[in-house]
Amino acid sequence: MEKILAPSILAGNHANLKNALNIAEQDGRKWIHLDIMDGHFVPNLSFGPQTVADLRKESELFFDVHLMLDNPHIYIDAFAQAGADLITIHIEPSYDHLKAIDQVRKVGKKVGIAINPGTPVDDILDLINSVELDLILCMTVNPGFGGQSFIHDVLQKVEKLAAIRDEISGNYLIEVDGGVGPQHIKPCLNAGVDVFVAGTAYYKGTDSERRTFSESVGE
Repeated sequence: MEKILAPSILAGNHANLKNALNIAEQDGRKWIHLDIMDGHFVPNLSFGPQTVADLRKESELFFDVHLMLDNPHIYIDAFAQAGADLITIHIEPSYDHLKAIDQVRKVGKKVGIAINPGTPVDDILDLINSVELDLILCMTVNPGFGGQSFIHDVLQKVEKLAAIRDEISGNYLIEVDGGVGPQHIKPCLNAGVDVFVAGTAYYKGTDSERRTFSESVGE
């Protein structure tokens, strides 16, 4: 499968998010990752649909929108209308996950399911076997803030998801998000990762460091 480096705009300059988009585009990136936090499911706040809509006007990048919300199903339509291309929801909160996935499909968007570091793959097996997912996101930090250290044990879950994908002839991409730096690319590739979300390591680097980062992914 194609390998993708998706810069997380959360780590960009919030006073000039348009420039953060431009950096990714000029670097040849195809995706941008947008973390949406509600201050409840995770202990932080970030962007709302209006920010996504304004950024959409400035870019043709693939918008990978990650809803870290207690009630993501309430906001699916809003983020779809704002310009999301893919909407990822978490398994951990209590809501009708199947209905929410169907809702994303009905608004014509790709759909992903996310699991936190402490959540086992077994918690999403029923979804994997009952619906077609475009992406499964394995958080490699406990979500909420940038700049955390990569949790290597999560790669065991990536390996399991890659094995399941082979067994069922699935097409979902496997994404990692949290503390991802150039030093993690090789073990992630070996485990079966397809999409690498990088925030601090990407936006705090020089142009040369970003090029090296993307080359290591193989995009």
